Amino acid sequence: MTSFRKLSPQELQQKYTTVAPSYARDQGFGEIFFFTRPLRRQIMQKAQGRILDVACGTGENFRHFPKDSLITAIDLTPAMLAQAKQEADRLGMKIDFKTMNAEHLEFPDASFDTVVSALSTCTFPDPVAALREMGRVCHPEGRILLFEHGRSQWGWAGRWMDRHADSHFETVGCRWNQEPIELVKQAGLQIIHTRQARLGGVFSQIEAAPAL
Repeated sequence: MTSFRKLSPQELQQKYTTVAPSYARDQGFGEIFFFTRPLRRQIMQKAQGRILDVACGTGENFRHFPKDSLITAIDLTPAMLAQAKQEADRLGMKIDFKTMNAEHLEFPDASFDTVVSALSTCTFPDPVAALREMGRVCHPEGRILLFEHGRSQWGWAGRWMDRHADSHFETVGCRWNQEPIELVKQAGLQIIHTRQARLGGVFSQIEAAPAL
């Protein structure tokens, strides 16, 4: 597995400030090309109650949440949050937005019934710390819902991802050949259900619960 340098929050902000104007469009193209919107919808529509969307990006998860939910959305990059606010307005949803580091969530323990995140653990400098924080702020009987991507189980595809991992990381700070299910295990969260699909299991749906 490739060894990546650790980006600072400032470096991540800079990278995602640059891509923010085109991020939603690029995500849309990706969902069409890889047919991943149904996968995202299947896991995100399980969210209920008080919902925290961690690293919400430009708001791709919002359309899948119940309209009557109490939603808080955080991201490290103000430029991404500005795009997410536009998406919330388009959907007619009232969402509380906060600029925040996922590795240091500024909420009390057990603040939310559901904590969600999508395509984000690949960018957290310390993904295990961020996942532990998600578990901390989730109610003990709540759920942590993740839609993630990682290394393909197809030999040739996985090797191709490994060869290009460094250049991809330097462009957008994304470790695309990670193993997201292993990260969840390392964080000590209880895994309730997982499903891997598309291109040799590149995309993962993970339903987890806080550590006992």
